[in-house]
Amino acid sequence: MKKRLQDADYALFRAEVEDAIPLDTETAEPFRERPKPIPRPRIEEAPAEDLQLLAESEVETHDYLLFMRPGVQKRVLLALQRGQLEPSLELDLHGLTASYASGLLQDFLAECAARRIRCAKIIHGKGRGSAQRQPVLKCKVNYWLRLRPDVLAFSSAPRFDGGTGAVYVLLRNPEKGKRGR
Repeated sequence: MKKRLQDADYALFRAEVEDAIPLDTETAEPFRERPKPIPRPRIEEAPAEDLQLLAESEVETHDYLLFMRPGVQKRVLLALQRGQLEPSLELDLHGLTASYASGLLQDFLAECAARRIRCAKIIHGKGRGSAQRQPVLKCKVNYWLRLRPDVLAFSSAPRFDGGTGAVYVLLRNPEKGKRGR
């Protein structure tokens, strides 16, 4: 129900607006195109050619593997290390030659991208079966994964899932780069 104004209120309103000039039109102001916002400068990622400059001898392989690209949150890396991000696919390389394992790893990572897998497990073994009893595939996997721009982080698996004989790999979302560009 609408309240009616008292005569005193109506007179006060008329006194306040008596010098107001009416608008020419009663329609809304026409649309004005606003200037486009100035984009923030983007930090460009290193091209794939720069990643190839990483020499295999520069990569140290310790008993526990851990790698993270800039921009990956520490809590995500911790979840990966603890096994809270469950791997969707698994690749078993131990016992294979390095050249054969390299091809399998490339195919595996391509399959992960095609299936939009975010976390995968790669079993490389601990190297106890090699001639020098050194982990050849572990060193190679450590190096190969660092060269891949689609690998955001990796760490040795938790003890219940292979320990230092396997790595959990966090992969880039292939759709993320396509959105918003």
